[in-house]
Amino acid sequence: MCAASHVTFFFLKRYRAGGGEDMGTVLDIKIKRANKVYKEGELLSGVVVVVSKDTVQHQGIFLTMEGSVSLQLSAKSVGVFEAFYNSVKYTLRCDMKRSLLAKDLTKNCEFIIHSQPQKGKQSPSPVDFTITPETLQNVKERASLPRFLIRGHLDSSNCVITQPLTGELMVETSEVAIKSIELQLVRVETCGCAEGYARDATEIQNIQIAEGDVCRGLPIPIYMVFPRLFTCPTLETTNFKIEFEVNIVVVLQDDHLITENFPLKLYRL
Repeated sequence: MCAASHVTFFFLKRYRAGGGEDMGTVLDIKIKRANKVYKEGELLSGVVVVVSKDTVQHQGIFLTMEGSVSLQLSAKSVGVFEAFYNSVKYTLRCDMKRSLLAKDLTKNCEFIIHSQPQKGKQSPSPVDFTITPETLQNVKERASLPRFLIRGHLDSSNCVITQPLTGELMVETSEVAIKSIELQLVRVETCGCAEGYARDATEIQNIQIAEGDVCRGLPIPIYMVFPRLFTCPTLETTNFKIEFEVNIVVVLQDDHLITENFPLKLYRL
């Protein structure tokens, strides 16, 4: 991830008769772009607004742009290994330094940076799948499962992050009535070093593509838009990885869950 390389800001003072916070002085940051989304190398511009009912004395107004990644211990993995969630910010901070008798004012404004398009065109990688009791993983009592046959395909497991995941699914046979068919998007974060690695999977989106006991042999479209705030291009470094997977989940009337997992690679054009 990267930050915008150019920042231009103007400082405005505005006076009013009413009160405000901290003895009537308010510090604010206004970014010109409403959606706060920028690409690498673009100009980030706006104004810093100071609103006060009285004359403001200060020792300088400072504008700082910083990016940071903070890692936090995942409570559900304590005792096994230290798995981590990641929280990424790029933040624009404005500080007004004042005398010892007056409290310094600080205002933060978060914005989003889209990285440059990845070099090299990714070729589509269609995935055909067939789901039966025999294909399921981690099943202890396979003989007790009802008989079913589900076929389908994903148009590509290499996905442009700004375009939807598409495909098709068809229930050919099922001994038990179907309650629901869902698409579950999962973000997988891996963090570690030479001493060991921790892997943590988080569901970030779940959408229903069919409800009730669907007709046998009826093509059901697969269509999922990737959520902007919870996805990014697939990232892999020496000590840190962000990957994505999609699960096709079929819920039967007897509450059996049929799940098939597909790794995805997201990239930006």
